[in-house]
Amino acid sequence: METQASNKTLHGVLAEFRNPKELLNAAETVNKNGYTDYDTFSPFPIHGMDKAMSLKKSKLGWIVFGHGLFGFFGGLAMITFMSVIDYPLNISGKTLWNVPAWIPVLFELTILFSAFGAVFGMFWLNGLPRFNHPLFNSERFKRATDDGFFLCIEASDPQFETEKVGQLLKNAGASAIEEVYDEEDEA
Repeated sequence: METQASNKTLHGVLAEFRNPKELLNAAETVNKNGYTDYDTFSPFPIHGMDKAMSLKKSKLGWIVFGHGLFGFFGGLAMITFMSVIDYPLNISGKTLWNVPAWIPVLFELTILFSAFGAVFGMFWLNGLPRFNHPLFNSERFKRATDDGFFLCIEASDPQFETEKVGQLLKNAGASAIEEVYDEEDEA
């Protein structure tokens, strides 16, 4: 359901809670009611929130691991080509395949590509860069980094209905509830 008011599109319903325990309980309630497109915001991590929201493990570890393997085997292929195939030098009768001498380069390329995977994988998984989020339009939400505890159920959720969501959050103990709109650019 997408609600429009002039040039504004409903992003979701934002609820504020008084403390971390209330936010944790509200997240459990929202999850038990079948909502999937929601998020919680607090000035510090809350123990048990991942379980309360039924969040899956992050894919970032696999992305970093894959990039590390790419760095290692890419470096191995590069060194093999340069030292064995393209420009072989026989120094002191040593073998062309001199793996101990290659270890620092392979280690550094593995770390370099793992770091790239971590940074760019995090950006990709978080949908960044996003220069403005609709929640930043809420004056109340500015407290999320100081002393506010918030839960937002987004309008993109399959079972989203403004009145039903508002009542659910009110029953969960929200101290304030507001609709948040995403302002569209006028061309």
